[in-house]
Amino acid sequence: MSDFNERVRLLREHHEQLLTRKNEPEQWGNGIYTRYKYPIITAEHTPLEWRYDFNENDNPYLMQRIMMNATLNSGAIKWNGRYLLVVRVEGADRKSFFAVAESPNGIDNFRFWDEPITMPEDVIPATNIYDMRITAHEDGWIYGVFCAERHDDSQPGDLSAATATAAIARTKDFVNWERLPDLKTKSQQRNVVLHPEFVDGKYAFYTRPQDGFIDTGSGGGIGWALVDDITNAEVREETIINARHYHTIMEVKNGEGPHPIKTDRGWLHLAHGVRGCASGLRYVLYMYMTALDDPTRVIAQPGGYFLVPQGDEYIGDVMNVAFANGWIADDDGRVLIYYASSDTRMHVAVSTIDKLIDYCMNTPEDGLTTSASVETIKALIRKNKFNK
Repeated sequence: MSDFNERVRLLREHHEQLLTRKNEPEQWGNGIYTRYKYPIITAEHTPLEWRYDFNENDNPYLMQRIMMNATLNSGAIKWNGRYLLVVRVEGADRKSFFAVAESPNGIDNFRFWDEPITMPEDVIPATNIYDMRITAHEDGWIYGVFCAERHDDSQPGDLSAATATAAIARTKDFVNWERLPDLKTKSQQRNVVLHPEFVDGKYAFYTRPQDGFIDTGSGGGIGWALVDDITNAEVREETIINARHYHTIMEVKNGEGPHPIKTDRGWLHLAHGVRGCASGLRYVLYMYMTALDDPTRVIAQPGGYFLVPQGDEYIGDVMNVAFANGWIADDDGRVLIYYASSDTRMHVAVSTIDKLIDYCMNTPEDGLTTSASVETIKALIRKNKFNK
């Protein structure tokens, strides 16, 4: 065997060890969910054929010809008995693309399909696309709603000026995608999510209106809009259903994560909140619930965050970020929560429907002041003294 072939063999062996590594649950936690020791998908999980030219004549030093930078912000679905993530993969060139990674158990052994997704362009091509939310809608299609980023040509001298729209595509097999026109709205839109059921015979979207590409400006929080025709989707009226508040985890902005999970007690929502701090913007996850008969009516909202970066998760391309746009409610009541840390890698946390309902219904709300927080703690102390 030549030296080149031996190096290829060792490379493939090393890669296979990573792909087949068994994940281990962390022993201690908060009782709400179980975190796992290892990230489930990293840039190193991407297929070797995406990164290396295995022709010895063309690549005698066995260099990576195309490098991958990060795997993050994945949509998720249980499909044909397998756990699929539609991963945002970012190359070393800063361009993101979508690729499907599949696992037999949702916890480890994720493998990418052979090729990335070929996403058709809209009328105006996007420079970058990312952060797809997956919705299996009752109309029979599987929809992907994602952000399409383009340069803001109204500011030709500013190479950082950008615009964001909510792009829409649909599929039946995750290979062939039909691109629909981008969502038409009065404001820029990121973090748009399609509700899985018709509401009053219309398609329903969770939105996040904002004045600019980064700044929400007058955008008040997570919005709600009904659309007549998803093949020509236009938001004519938008209502804020989950507002931002001063000096909270969602002071700067907030946005819906994956589409909510339907339970017999209401709709479970997972969202992200953002606040400013000395190190930049801190992204955390939080939860709330809405009524079964009215997905816009909030019936429970635990105070504070649900999940934040922990340990090594704090470190990455964009520090201090936890972000989720995919979760799977399994048939046995298990809920797999897929989150990215610091815009770099993917993780899983596991809970149950019953635990998440209990968390939402029985965790105190944010009283919005220090004195209210202290009184909430004192009430729990008194209860525990009584129960001794």
